[in-house]
Amino acid sequence: MWTPKKIEELFYEDLHELGMRANSLNNDIVTFVINRHINYTNICVSKCPLCAFHRSKGDEDAYLMSVEEVIKKACEAVKLGAKELHIVGSHNPDVTVEYFEEMFSEIKRRFPDVVIKALTATEIHFLAKKEKMSVREILSRLKDAGLKAMPGGGAEILVDDIRKKICPNKAKADEWLKVMEIAHSLGIKSNATMLFGHIESYRHRAIHLYKLWKLQCKTGGFLAFIPLVFHPKNTKLESVVGDKTDPVDILKTIAVSRIVLSNFKSVRAYWVMLGEKLAQIALNYGANDIDGTLMEEKITHSAGAETPVYLPTEKILRIIRGAGKIPAERDTFYNILKVYA
Repeated sequence: MWTPKKIEELFYEDLHELGMRANSLNNDIVTFVINRHINYTNICVSKCPLCAFHRSKGDEDAYLMSVEEVIKKACEAVKLGAKELHIVGSHNPDVTVEYFEEMFSEIKRRFPDVVIKALTATEIHFLAKKEKMSVREILSRLKDAGLKAMPGGGAEILVDDIRKKICPNKAKADEWLKVMEIAHSLGIKSNATMLFGHIESYRHRAIHLYKLWKLQCKTGGFLAFIPLVFHPKNTKLESVVGDKTDPVDILKTIAVSRIVLSNFKSVRAYWVMLGEKLAQIALNYGANDIDGTLMEEKITHSAGAETPVYLPTEKILRIIRGAGKIPAERDTFYNILKVYA
């Protein structure tokens, strides 16, 4: 039985011992998905200090894609073999639930076998408040339109004292967790994230992991956990944080996550934020998934990520094999589609 204190203590243990323990919890299979990220808008009223992606309406580089533009990107992705569309944006007051219903319904009509994984818990929370609907009603309507899963973004650190400083205008910790609990009750599986390496402490990370572990014990609705390394460039926190955290801290956090969240199918080495080499090393420190091809990603790259925006399958296979692991293509729900022996 985990407690925040027991989890925090793990962060003070030896990195390599943690790595061996975490790695022993996985088998030699490392999964990936052929997917595409579509960031439908960057116009956001929340303007979080942690974010370099948001723009104000009227800014020269502000945008909101039409449904047709999103469908075009979906078509391009499917032609490249995508099995999953990861659709997230921001808190744009001009976006309606009907916008997403039209988008999801059309994707579902054209590509019935492609999984729509869309909208973070904070986007759902914002949309419900704006539309004056319950979270359950919003999620039910979107599920009917074709939503099959949710990404894990917006969790940041699930401690309100920290959220007040890094994302004061977004859903509170309990509100994020409640959206996910409702989604799970409706049969919508989701991921979970943690943004670390800014102003939080080990204690805050421990509380975050404890809350996720506890909700997973209750619902069983989480699929993967994705530790996200904070990239400070171009954010309001850059002057406070300086540079991003170091590889030892990153690997330790991944290892602790795997040990604590043994009730999650996967802990992901998100190569966009880690870089390809560190993602490869992480596959022996508890990570057992490397995300996917992505094809396009704007949020992390706005904050200075220097990784490519597209990673071909051949390169993913080389990274996984270079870690001494066996690559396997999966779908959103971690069903294995193909093992590359």
